[in-house]
Amino acid sequence: MGTVVRAILVVVGLLGMVLGLVAIATVPDVGIAGLSWVAAGGVLVIAVAAERQRYRSEAAERTNAPPGPGGGERRGEIVEPRFRVTAEAFIDPTTGHRMRVLVDPATGERRYVAEA
Repeated sequence: MGTVVRAILVVVGLLGMVLGLVAIATVPDVGIAGLSWVAAGGVLVIAVAAERQRYRSEAAERTNAPPGPGGGERRGEIVEPRFRVTAEAFIDPTTGHRMRVLVDPATGERRYVAEA
């Protein structure tokens, strides 16, 4: 998902939350309807945040580096030497790319790299 789409979804989610809170505060007997707007907006914001964290490393997130195929680390990018290649691989259901799993044995942190 692109940065612009992500930003639009977050704005829509926050707007829904604000509108729900305003409705609760100003419209008599709005109760559940206002809470549903707040909840829906919150779910949208959380979903965008969770999707962003799907296959990427913290370093890639901090620098806002473009994702590689399948949303993981970019092909050809040097992964820290503490990560070891595992036998685990899967097909990303969104892109169809085969993703290889790398793991840091000391911490259990995982990274995902698209195979060629």
